[in-house]
Amino acid sequence: METNRLPLFDDSVNLTGCCARFNPEGWDHAHLHFEDKPFLRATTRSIAHVPLDMGPVFTRALGHAEAAGALDPHQSIVLSRDLSAFRGEHLFAVTRPVPAEEMITLSGDFTTRVFEGPYSEVRHWHRQLEEEAAAKGRPAGAIWFYYTSCPNCAKVYGKNYVIGVTQSQGG
Repeated sequence: METNRLPLFDDSVNLTGCCARFNPEGWDHAHLHFEDKPFLRATTRSIAHVPLDMGPVFTRALGHAEAAGALDPHQSIVLSRDLSAFRGEHLFAVTRPVPAEEMITLSGDFTTRVFEGPYSEVRHWHRQLEEEAAAKGRPAGAIWFYYTSCPNCAKVYGKNYVIGVTQSQGG
């Protein structure tokens, strides 16, 4: 397992001009190890876990990251989680600091799990990830989700892949 590397993100098929068709090969049950992996951190406002300003926040964050030359299209991931029913956190993988944006790093061991289905299933997938981690004797630390396409693109492609990313407790 190579430090700070993600499974390959193949962006070669893009029928929408928005999100590339996600190929889940190599993403299910992948083990990741991060050491001070840089991420741009952004937050969104929500009502009852439904984001209100995701489009503008993502446009701003990705625009700043692109302007800074900090995006690697083959190592792309945005880790998202709800901090509360009214606020979401989004971590954009970047290769270097991005001016005008909050930066953080992640370190530790992570496991991925590929899910396919509607966004409304996330709470069930979250519970499943907690149970799988506990069954392995490694209680889950933070759990994020990588939404591989927007709702419109998921309809075009006929699949809505969501990647669960579980940090090993203490990792």
